[in-house]
Amino acid sequence: MSTRPPQVLVVVGSLQRPSSTRAVLESLTKQLRTLGCEVHFLDLLEVPLPLFNPSTAYAEPSYLELRERVEQADVFVLGTPDYHGCMSGALKNFLDHFWHEFAGKLFASVVASSDKGLTVSDQIRTVARQCYAWSIPYAVAFSEKTDVQEGQIVGDVFRERLCMLGQDLCTYGGVLAAQRRLDLAGTEPGFLARYRSP
Repeated sequence: MSTRPPQVLVVVGSLQRPSSTRAVLESLTKQLRTLGCEVHFLDLLEVPLPLFNPSTAYAEPSYLELRERVEQADVFVLGTPDYHGCMSGALKNFLDHFWHEFAGKLFASVVASSDKGLTVSDQIRTVARQCYAWSIPYAVAFSEKTDVQEGQIVGDVFRERLCMLGQDLCTYGGVLAAQRRLDLAGTEPGFLARYRSP
């Protein structure tokens, strides 16, 4: 199967400025572009979404502008601080706006946490599963005390893990995107059959 580098949407779920989450995602974005991925950077501080209301959200100009970017993405990198063991409200609000646009695509999380961010990563995997998406099988988290200082990555172990994530997103994101295109164009049964054009 021939693959091409995936289109990646990097979503910053921190509304703080300055933000170590944003700094880490900017570093990952540079790496992904070096690997040949087409990367779009969505900063929810700069592009805020109204609080999700299913009665009105889908007519909001902010949603309509963002939907195209979400539909085009093959991979979603979701960065968030760990708030009480949960993802940020801004990131959850972003995820609430979409569902079928995520099907068959790849999710990954990057979590700023003093406690490994495992529950946050599990929440993001749960969202992926509920939306028929795939997720990277490992968590990527960092501590502002040891891994990132003044917007710079200083932890060698975390730097290596972030490099591993970038490589895996490019490789597996491309494979899954290629298979997704085949499944959508095909006639064989499968979970993406429901998303085929009539």
